[in-house]
Amino acid sequence: MGNDVEENKIFAALSYVWIMSIVILILKRDSEFASFHAKQGLVLFIISIILGFIPFIGWILEFAVALLVVVGIIKALMGEKWEIPLLGQLAKKINI
Repeated sequence: MGNDVEENKIFAALSYVWIMSIVILILKRDSEFASFHAKQGLVLFIISIILGFIPFIGWILEFAVALLVVVGIIKALMGEKWEIPLLGQLAKKINI
């Protein structure tokens, strides 16, 4: 898996940039590392869309999502498979 990580760090990091998660999930489905991060990025993207429709509280929670995005990007660039608490389990259930 070491070679997969080194070759796909950038794609894994980009997968946390909202809609890019879908693109990376499709283009890099053969990469376990990129797919892992893309699935988490997709979950964050969907949550972000939902929170955008909830006034005030949703907007405040968007800040937490943004923090998770930043941590995900950093962890991907470091070559780590960091599972987002609670949401990581949901991301594992995505089969694309």
